Amino acid sequence: MNINEVLQQRNMTKYQLSKNAGVPFATISDITTGKARIEKCAAGTLYKLSKALGVTMEDLVVDCMEYRQSFETFKSNVCHRVKDIGDMDFIIETLESDKIRQMYQRGWYPESLYLLAMVDYLSRENGLPACAEYSDIRSAKLRQPIYPASVIAMSVLSRSDKPKRESYANAIPEFRRFNIVESEVRDVC
Repeated sequence: MNINEVLQQRNMTKYQLSKNAGVPFATISDITTGKARIEKCAAGTLYKLSKALGVTMEDLVVDCMEYRQSFETFKSNVCHRVKDIGDMDFIIETLESDKIRQMYQRGWYPESLYLLAMVDYLSRENGLPACAEYSDIRSAKLRQPIYPASVIAMSVLSRSDKPKRESYANAIPEFRRFNIVESEVRDVC
């Protein structure tokens, strides 16, 4: 999230932000002009700016950070989020945040397609139509299937592709469409 965009959305000037946040105007000017990088700011400065702008500290630096967790961890976090907040709130949160498109544009295709598959799956399960906003992304497909680590381990240990074939055949259709092998999104600990 760009500070200039937030200022514009809030109809706030740099001077007003400086006064409201208690951060020197020169610091805000340096950040908004690109002379200083916001992710290099002290935590206290980020905290003051986020409070004055009504956003999280993470929102201020997320565009600058290229942190990418393992795909297995990402999947687990998504499933836990669904479990914690419920299907409908997850769908709304994901669509409102536009994380599907943001990840896709960043080139994080497995994560983007996993989120889209989850939204489509939950929509089908709850009798909702698919969100037309991502029709262009629905035509994408990963080149190679992504299997859960447990399935890969079983294939290696058994020296057979049978676990992969069975897992692919039993995958949830919304995920399999993108070449993501996922058969269980509800039963997470």
